[in-house]
Amino acid sequence: MQSENPLIADFVKLMNSAAGTLAGATKEARDSARERLRETFGGVDFVSREEFDAVKQMAAKAREEAEDLKARIAALEAKLNAQG
Repeated sequence: MQSENPLIADFVKLMNSAAGTLAGATKEARDSARERLRETFGGVDFVSREEFDAVKQMAAKAREEAEDLKARIAALEAKLNAQG
Protein backbone atom coordinates (compact mmCIF):
# COMPACT_ATOMS: atom_id res chain seq x y z
CA MET A 1 0.00 0.00 0.00
CA GLN A 2 1.74 3.10 -1.22
CA SER A 3 0.96 6.52 0.15
CA GLU A 4 -0.63 9.00 -2.19
CA ASN A 5 0.48 11.95 -0.06
CA PRO A 6 2.89 14.08 -2.17
CA LEU A 7 4.35 15.64 0.96
CA ILE A 8 5.48 12.24 2.25
CA ALA A 9 6.82 11.27 -1.18
CA ASP A 10 8.81 14.51 -1.40
CA PHE A 11 10.15 13.99 2.13
CA VAL A 12 11.31 10.47 1.26
CA LYS A 13 13.02 11.75 -1.92
CA LEU A 14 14.70 14.48 0.14
CA MET A 15 15.97 11.96 2.71
CA ASN A 16 17.28 9.66 -0.04
CA SER A 17 19.10 12.57 -1.65
CA ALA A 18 20.53 13.66 1.70
CA ALA A 19 21.76 10.11 2.40
CA GLY A 20 23.44 9.97 -1.02
CA THR A 21 25.03 13.35 -0.51
CA LEU A 22 26.30 12.36 2.94
CA ALA A 23 27.76 9.12 1.58
CA GLY A 24 29.50 11.04 -1.22
CA ALA A 25 30.86 13.63 1.20
CA THR A 26 32.16 10.89 3.49
CA LYS A 27 33.96 9.15 0.61
CA GLU A 28 35.39 12.46 -0.59
CA ALA A 29 36.64 13.34 2.91
CA ARG A 30 38.24 9.91 3.30
CA ASP A 31 39.95 10.15 -0.10
CA SER A 32 41.14 13.67 0.65
CA ALA A 33 42.60 12.62 4.01
CA ARG A 34 44.32 9.65 2.38
CA GLU A 35 45.84 11.93 -0.27
CA ARG A 36 47.08 14.39 2.37
CA LEU A 37 48.73 11.53 4.26
CA ARG A 38 50.43 10.36 1.07
CA GLU A 39 51.74 13.87 0.44
CA THR A 40 52.90 14.24 4.05
CA PHE A 41 54.68 10.90 4.26
CA GLY A 42 55.63 10.66 0.60
CA GLY A 43 59.18 11.88 1.20
CA VAL A 44 59.74 9.61 4.19
CA ASP A 45 61.57 6.39 3.44
CA PHE A 46 60.14 3.51 5.40
CA VAL A 47 61.97 0.20 5.49
CA SER A 48 60.31 -3.09 4.74
CA ARG A 49 59.99 -5.77 7.39
CA GLU A 50 62.55 -7.91 5.55
CA GLU A 51 65.10 -5.07 5.54
CA PHE A 52 64.51 -4.41 9.23
CA ASP A 53 64.97 -8.09 10.11
CA ALA A 54 68.16 -8.28 8.02
CA VAL A 55 69.69 -5.27 9.79
CA LYS A 56 68.60 -6.66 13.16
CA GLN A 57 70.42 -9.93 12.40
CA MET A 58 73.52 -8.01 11.29
CA ALA A 59 73.52 -6.02 14.55
CA ALA A 60 73.15 -9.18 16.64
CA LYS A 61 76.07 -10.79 14.78
CA ALA A 62 78.20 -7.65 15.28
CA ARG A 63 77.43 -7.70 19.01
CA GLU A 64 78.46 -11.35 19.26
CA GLU A 65 81.71 -10.67 17.38
CA ALA A 66 82.45 -7.69 19.64
CA GLU A 67 81.94 -9.85 22.74
CA ASP A 68 84.25 -12.52 21.29
CA LEU A 69 86.92 -9.90 20.55
CA LYS A 70 86.64 -8.49 24.08
CA ALA A 71 87.20 -11.97 25.50
CA ARG A 72 90.21 -12.55 23.24
CA ILE A 73 91.73 -9.18 24.21
CA ALA A 74 91.19 -9.93 27.90
CA ALA A 75 92.89 -13.32 27.47
CA LEU A 76 95.84 -11.77 25.61
CA GLU A 77 96.21 -9.04 28.27
CA ALA A 78 96.14 -11.65 31.02
CA LYS A 79 98.82 -13.68 29.18
CA LEU A 80 100.92 -10.56 28.70
CA ASN A 81 100.63 -9.60 32.37
CA ALA A 82 101.58 -13.13 33.44
CA GLN A 83 104.74 -12.98 31.32
CA GLY A 84 105.72 -9.51 32.43
